[in-house]
Amino acid sequence: MSTNVTFKNLNGQGITMAATLYFPADFDAARTYPAVVVSHPGGGVKEQAAGLYASKLAEHGLVAIAFDRSYQGASTGEPRQLENPHVAVEDVSAVIDYLTTLPYVDANKIGAMGICAGAGYSANAAINDRRIKALGMVSAVNIGQMFRNGWENNVKDADAVGYLDFGSSARTADAREQGFATIPLAPLKKEDAPNVELAEAWEYYHTPRAEHPRAPGFALARNLNQIITYDAYHLAEAFLTQPILAVAGSVAGSKWMSEDLLARAASTDKTLHIVEGANHMSLYDVPQYVNEAVSKLAPFFRAKLAG
Repeated sequence: MSTNVTFKNLNGQGITMAATLYFPADFDAARTYPAVVVSHPGGGVKEQAAGLYASKLAEHGLVAIAFDRSYQGASTGEPRQLENPHVAVEDVSAVIDYLTTLPYVDANKIGAMGICAGAGYSANAAINDRRIKALGMVSAVNIGQMFRNGWENNVKDADAVGYLDFGSSARTADAREQGFATIPLAPLKKEDAPNVELAEAWEYYHTPRAEHPRAPGFALARNLNQIITYDAYHLAEAFLTQPILAVAGSVAGSKWMSEDLLARAASTDKTLHIVEGANHMSLYDVPQYVNEAVSKLAPFFRAKLAG
């Protein structure tokens, strides 16, 4: 059972958020439930991987909510496809604000999880927002690290300065009303993919596998100025004390970003579950891999949000 909702984002940008709430089969509005906020990948929308995971968490007795970030999907805001990481993190907390107004949600039992960049944003939100009692991550990406250091972590920070130049020039062009330049968050054409794994990202977003009219797979070039200097795990060593479960594929090029978060986090309750044979993208929607991830995430959230 699910329902689409909208609500005001209280972070001062005049945004109305769009989300889908998922409920357990035996949902009783007179009871209270633990809840999980699910954040979508960069370039995606709530109807894709985030909604799939939210629906499966609901099958395990949790209220789950998948939402579209500000400026994306069915949420409002101009310019469209803005991917400012700091806004994305505050969006997680804005959804929690909303959840705390629902009489059937236990405000003391809220968790956060995300897929890809949404996992990084969820981690950053958990560092900042103590209402998040447990953190789950699937194919986690720290979007700043990915843009600075490359998919396989083989580029030095300082060598990414050209991206800042490009983003800065884009902002000037935007101000002169020359049109908003864009950057891909996943390959926009199959031939643009540098490897088989990222070719699968093209397939996910741009073929019937999972394409959606509100998921174009790109962001604005002006956002490079926020992305390149951003660290989703900033101060995790001090403040990320909540229980953490990270799920990553054994052959995922992004696996190092899950490992980095767990190495840095102050939490003493942190686990990396490796799904054998899965890559980054296959954890978005391939049934055997998604089901394995949920078989770990659902009991994790039920246990950690029980107190």
